[in-house]
Amino acid sequence: MAEIPKVQTVALVREIGGPVEFPTDYPVPTPGNNEVLAKILYTGVCLSDLHTKDAVAAGPDGIPITRFKLPHIGGHEGVGRIVGLGPGCGSDLSLGTLVGIRFASRVCRRCEYCLAGTEQYCLKGTNHLHHEDGSFQEYIALDADYLTILPDDVDPKVMAPVLCAGITAYKGVLGANIRAGHWLAVIGAGGGLGHMAVQYAKVLGAQVIGIDAPDKRDFVLGLGATEFVDFVNTDPVQRVREITGLGAHSAVVTAGSTKAFSHACEMLRTGGTLSCVGMPPGTAKFETPICAIVIKALKIVGSVVGSMSELMEAVELTRRGLVRPQIQVRPFKDLPHVYEEMEKGTLKGRIVLEVSSS
Repeated sequence: MAEIPKVQTVALVREIGGPVEFPTDYPVPTPGNNEVLAKILYTGVCLSDLHTKDAVAAGPDGIPITRFKLPHIGGHEGVGRIVGLGPGCGSDLSLGTLVGIRFASRVCRRCEYCLAGTEQYCLKGTNHLHHEDGSFQEYIALDADYLTILPDDVDPKVMAPVLCAGITAYKGVLGANIRAGHWLAVIGAGGGLGHMAVQYAKVLGAQVIGIDAPDKRDFVLGLGATEFVDFVNTDPVQRVREITGLGAHSAVVTAGSTKAFSHACEMLRTGGTLSCVGMPPGTAKFETPICAIVIKALKIVGSVVGSMSELMEAVELTRRGLVRPQIQVRPFKDLPHVYEEMEKGTLKGRIVLEVSSS
């Protein structure tokens, strides 16, 4: 194992809304009690990283999130290898083990949510998006008791997006309550989250209607979608009703657009389920009339990432080749350009940054 340096290159944001800088003298963390040090190989880029950097994300009460670490290192879908063990680590951990860097960084393991296997809602939990340095750096310290240990036979650059986009999409599809043969509409089907939701839904037996801009038609159909709806040149609600007759059984919204959620409700048949995954920036509100929800007996569920158990299910589906993240690998320092493309909405699939090749 190579000697661990004292300093490293990181993607640093010094102030809210500030530019991304790449200092080369940021300290490499020393793993504390029951922590491991991992060298990051690849990391995906999530829209929530951009929103957090620019302080346009909102908490559950609609108040913008401002209580996060500054200077800020984002990134929460990374893959790396253990290069150091802190005191107290168990004998089951060894150098060279492939590990994931997830949204959730630490949980209490004692509260009602943790005990129920829904630890992503732990009120004492911390995450790599707001509270701790994330995967936009060469080395990272991770909690050994909440460590995502990955199979050693996976491709780390392909697996990286599963750590956030994958588990988020998978959890959203599970929340849609689909059965084999059901019609499921995925809004934002060509994006980083959506293209994985299409595939997870297919694995679970759904007939998928992918909805996105016209230039993503071939991409979405190539993922296995049964139908594609162009929301720019057609009325997506009318088209979904034409395809399904009564309307879709379920819809998963992965787009960060308020209008998309209203359209999704209108696409649903009576008794349908809307699974909310994408988060519009700021304090966007639901536009669907309450009477429509009541009369159609709609079920609306929110979904944010997933538990460790659900993550490993998503990992296994990718490991077996049933779900294939569509990625573009870019150099680490392309992060500012990736953010610009995200703002324009031009990306297909997921961007993965190469932090280190070995």
